[in-house]
Amino acid sequence: MKSSTRDNAEGKMHQVKGKVKEVAGKAVGNRGLEIEGKVENQEGKVQEKTGGLKKAVGN
Repeated sequence: MKSSTRDNAEGKMHQVKGKVKEVAGKAVGNRGLEIEGKVENQEGKVQEKTGGLKKAVGN
C-alpha cells in the first residue's frame, strides 16, 4: 500500500475514533474523553491531508 493511501486510510480511521470518543464523552459527561476525541479527530484530519500532499507530489 502506498504511503499516501495508508495516511488517508489511517487519517479517516482516527477521525471516526475521535468522533466516537467525543460523542461518548459528551454523553457521559466525561470532559477528558470529549477533549481526547476532539484531538484525535483533528490529528486524523492532519494525517489525511498529509496523505493528500504525498499523493500530489508522487510519494
